[in-house]
Amino acid sequence: MEMLDIIDPVRFRIFMLVLGRISVFLFLFPIFSSPVFPAQLKLGFALVMTLLFYSVVPVDVNRFPEDVLSFGLMIGAEVLVGLTLGICLRIFFAGIQLAGQVIGFQIGFAMINVMDPQTGTNVSIMDQLGYWVCLIIFLVLNGHHIVIMSLIDSFELVPMGGFVLHQAITPKILEIGGGIFLTAIKVSAPVIAALTFVNVGFGLISKFSPQMNVMIVAFPVKIAVGLLLFGVVLHIISLVTRDYLEPFRKLLLSLLFYMGGG
Repeated sequence: MEMLDIIDPVRFRIFMLVLGRISVFLFLFPIFSSPVFPAQLKLGFALVMTLLFYSVVPVDVNRFPEDVLSFGLMIGAEVLVGLTLGICLRIFFAGIQLAGQVIGFQIGFAMINVMDPQTGTNVSIMDQLGYWVCLIIFLVLNGHHIVIMSLIDSFELVPMGGFVLHQAITPKILEIGGGIFLTAIKVSAPVIAALTFVNVGFGLISKFSPQMNVMIVAFPVKIAVGLLLFGVVLHIISLVTRDYLEPFRKLLLSLLFYMGGG
């Protein structure tokens, strides 16, 4: 008997489908998406989770196509399920990062960048500070538990080979994407408002006292006010993260419900 004959073709197909859904989602999770995280460790973790899931996942073997092309499309559908779940999570963190970039620009830190180990690019230091605070709060509030539970429920709501591109999915994703700007405004509003008043104040001073070098005085004052209020922003990030997590599971379940055919 050859070695390949030991592998059950049906179980192997189930394993590949589960791996396609789980691996894409894990690679989009904020911690595992970092290039610093070894690719071998990512793959190993994805394989371990797949081994835990695939033996208990309910599968209708009658859905399995016989030809390779149709089965490849089936794997692509599973990848779309994991991709949708991962994007919903990344969009929230993108809103926090956008808020940090806006705050850094308002303070005058736009030229001060640091290397982001997540993406390997230069990003704003305020962006990174807000992002890591948000990520820590997300983990403290058991957000990863919500994500894992939703991933488990996805196998019941969207059975293997049962992905449906429902017409309600696209508007829902666009609505979630628009939340990036809403989250950024919520988080950065105190700093933007305070620095606007500071700029107006220095503008009036330059009119009443032209001899004063406003540019030299305004820059350190803006930094001091911005950093002081950024401490308030960190508290706002914790509140926004908590408010986002409360309906987050319902959001994921609603998307899975539509992907399963509605």
